[in-house]
Amino acid sequence: MATEHLSPLDLAFWRIESAAHPMHLGALAVFSAAGSAAGPGGADPGAAERAAALLAARCATVPGLRRRIRDVLLPVGAAAWSPDPGFDPARHVFLVRTDAADPHTAAGPLMARPLDRELPPWEAHVLAGPDPDSFAVLFKFHHALADGLGALALAAALFDEGPAPRTPARPVPEQRAGSALRRLPGTLAARVQDVGQALEIGAAVARAGLPLGVPAALTADPAGPGTRAVAGLALDLDEVNLVRKAAGGTVNDVLISVVAGALRRWLEERGDPAPTGPGPRALIPVSRRGRRGAGGGNRLSGYLLRLPLAERDPLLRLDRVRAAMDRNKDAGPARGAGAVALLADHVHPLGHRLGGPLVAQAARLLFDILVTSVPLPGFTFSLGGSRVREVYPLAPLACGQSLAVAVSTYKGTVHYGLVADAAAVPDLGALAGALRAELDALVREVS
Repeated sequence: MATEHLSPLDLAFWRIESAAHPMHLGALAVFSAAGSAAGPGGADPGAAERAAALLAARCATVPGLRRRIRDVLLPVGAAAWSPDPGFDPARHVFLVRTDAADPHTAAGPLMARPLDRELPPWEAHVLAGPDPDSFAVLFKFHHALADGLGALALAAALFDEGPAPRTPARPVPEQRAGSALRRLPGTLAARVQDVGQALEIGAAVARAGLPLGVPAALTADPAGPGTRAVAGLALDLDEVNLVRKAAGGTVNDVLISVVAGALRRWLEERGDPAPTGPGPRALIPVSRRGRRGAGGGNRLSGYLLRLPLAERDPLLRLDRVRAAMDRNKDAGPARGAGAVALLADHVHPLGHRLGGPLVAQAARLLFDILVTSVPLPGFTFSLGGSRVREVYPLAPLACGQSLAVAVSTYKGTVHYGLVADAAAVPDLGALAGALRAELDALVREVS
């Protein structure tokens, strides 16, 4: 069987990780226990235990969750997937008892903890809180294993009725030396084209400029302890659509504008200086998967967008976000500074191995905040009969940055998941409240 090497972008995510800046995605699923609607008897207090047992049993049947990452001799600096011969569900599925009424409180320390790099890079933490009517599950998937859509496909295989994840494409067999020589002219032409594309993307990054108008609250000490805080907020999708229909643009434009307005409100409430300049650069990841694409690994590019925090009017902020996103879409996800993820395809594996720590330290030169959207299917997720009522996506936090925002829509509700450097952002709950206030302001403007 041919060796399945990590793709360049997957390898980049694997190499840039550090103990203080783990590179895993997360999703916090909040469940209503199956017995909660059974009448006066209430929920079965063993719902969390049963959920943990189901996850442990089902994960052993999902091939994509039984693979670990190993360094290889050739190409130098590369890494490849290999089966874990000692796969043990008990090292991936954990039952956590917490006194916190809000599962986000328990999720923060767990998001700060790196995954074991000697094991298949994922975990599931079943959070059994004081409320017997519900429990939560925090899923963690390393970014080298999957992007948001790929992680969704893997997690869906663990639920009661989730579709099985698509098998990742088989690696292309290595060519024999004679075949490679015959293909040399075409290979050289392709390499020249690759270099040209890399230079074009690099130039676009340079044109994006150095950080301008970046509030101090969006920066963190790169040498800090790496503690994490997590918060979530649920908003009514009907209200978002009301704004979209009245003001134009897309649902995503409105959701990004809500983030911009919330940041401005939050800074004002903290007493920070009024935002000035073009605003912080938000990296908006864009999936490069086809309509049917799930599979493993990462298929990402991105857009780069200046969040107009200096604009006081909510509708004008939305208008500026919409115009900037339209320009990004006209250029396409393979062009512009947001396509910096594509540079990974032009770097030799040894470059990723030696330069990964340097690239991780340089994240603030590329963007100031991550704002990502993870689409969810329309059906209802359940586990052992317990239904998911809320899903909060959680994004990794880059070195030197204090905040990452992820958003998903599930069952008519928009869920914002916030991950912050706990030392730099001790008031993350206030930012979650500012998201609510900003959507309320937009609704008033269009009503």
